Amino acid sequence: MSENKLKYSGLGVSYALISGITWGIDTVLIGIILSRSPFIDSTKALVLSPFVSTFMHDIFSALWVSIFHLFKGEFGKVLKAFKTRSGLFIVLGALLGGPLGMTCYMLSVKYIGAAYAASITSIYPAIGALFAFLFLKEKHEKRVWIGIALSIIGVIILGYQPSEVAVNGKFFLGTIFALGTVMGWGLESVVCAYGMKEDVTAEHALNIRQLTSGIFYGIIILPLIKGHFLTGLVLKTPTTLWIMLTALVGTASYLFYYRAISMIGAARSTGMNITYAIWAIIIQVLFLGTKPSYQLIVGCMITFMGTLLVAGNPKDMLNIKGRVKEEY
Repeated sequence: MSENKLKYSGLGVSYALISGITWGIDTVLIGIILSRSPFIDSTKALVLSPFVSTFMHDIFSALWVSIFHLFKGEFGKVLKAFKTRSGLFIVLGALLGGPLGMTCYMLSVKYIGAAYAASITSIYPAIGALFAFLFLKEKHEKRVWIGIALSIIGVIILGYQPSEVAVNGKFFLGTIFALGTVMGWGLESVVCAYGMKEDVTAEHALNIRQLTSGIFYGIIILPLIKGHFLTGLVLKTPTTLWIMLTALVGTASYLFYYRAISMIGAARSTGMNITYAIWAIIIQVLFLGTKPSYQLIVGCMITFMGTLLVAGNPKDMLNIKGRVKEEY
């Protein structure tokens, strides 16, 4: 690999890692938001809170990135991109990762609990890598595949908490929804990577993604579950400001993630992005007083080793100026 290509790859890996860090921050903030009024004021609000918070998160994120493009004088280009073949692929990726992936995730949490749902859905990078191999012809060394597998195992260890869940119809249904999330999130990165191969930049793709997800939630999902009343209640409280701030952090995460996908491919980007689980836990330990456990330490170590393997050859990282073998 030439020195310029090595620097380009390293920059892509850095973007993917930053996307994981910022999504970890986003995850912690969302957890705080969902513990505030009016999301906890009634049983109905508790049920609807994941959907309403996701809608508000994505619509505010779309607002932030749209303001960014208006300031740059590029919002017209975003609207034009909607009509292109590449733009339509981004819209498809947005629907797969947003409404499909997130809705299935929330339903899986409802039926089998957060621990099982998080553990099952954490395999999405492997599915994304498989689809990238099949459809985008992305080729990787065994090292990258081993790294992705280790990252997934580490996240499963981090997220798994033994609980009494009976193997019944609800557990089966919850597992099906979790697998739907895996397919949605795994396909999103691949479809968006294909869309960004031609005439849509990562920034424009992000704007299309968030607008598509937010609008779909607003006009399809929330009316179906009768959730707009809760949205109205939230808008009247200071919680809205927290959601706007969190959406800004989430926008940064998606921006770095989409840039990484366009630079180093879907498989490596998802393999690095999944480290958000580590960063979320570290943030909770440092700022919220969560006590680390052996499970936390082991999970973090395994995920970190996997991340290093996905990022690049460890020998090349220690001797970056040396002769580098072509990796992909």
